[in-house]
Amino acid sequence: MTDTMKVIIGVLLPFLGTSLGAAAVFFMKGEMNPKLQKALLGFASGVMIAASFWSLLQPAIERAETASHI
Repeated sequence: MTDTMKVIIGVLLPFLGTSLGAAAVFFMKGEMNPKLQKALLGFASGVMIAASFWSLLQPAIERAETASHI
């Protein structure tokens, strides 16, 4: 697989996920089942916690470990 294809796939996957999630909300008529709403909110919060760890905390921990060995 070429680098261009990897970039295209890397851009399309988040785009498709976001589009499908927005479409699901757009097409849901009326109120959402409270249990489903809680499950979706829990999933979204878990994704955000994971994103904050892998994007912010882990690189900071790795930098601090390498800086302390100098």
